[in-house]
Amino acid sequence: MWKLIWPILVVILSNTFYNVCMKSMPGDVNPFGALMVTYLGAAIISGLIFVYVVGPSNVGVEMSKINWTSVVLALAIVGLEVGYVFVYRAGWTVSTASVVANIGLACVLIFVGYFLYRENVSFNQIVGIIVCMFGLVLINI
Repeated sequence: MWKLIWPILVVILSNTFYNVCMKSMPGDVNPFGALMVTYLGAAIISGLIFVYVVGPSNVGVEMSKINWTSVVLALAIVGLEVGYVFVYRAGWTVSTASVVANIGLACVLIFVGYFLYRENVSFNQIVGIIVCMFGLVLINI
């Protein structure tokens, strides 16, 4: 059971810090400069952990396994980060912005799962999408 719980707890805790940091970013700082510092730090931390986990002699082998997904993920992450910076600068509250974004994301991913990965979509999921859309209206009134 712990194998299922700990990763989601990491996501929740990290996402909490993420949103607090994004909301607290000074309004006069250039978001791309801030992201550069953020990702340089993340690259150093990831690099150190990567080398520790695979061992220095296996770095080349492991790096050769990387494909296009890492580049597209980098673009997606920059879009996500800049999007949140501007969401908070536009005046969204920390309690609403993440909820709206995540409900919207969950609804989109139902269709992505269906069309791209051939995942089943149940009647309950369709009803859930409708309820989420209604919830988005209520949250933003």
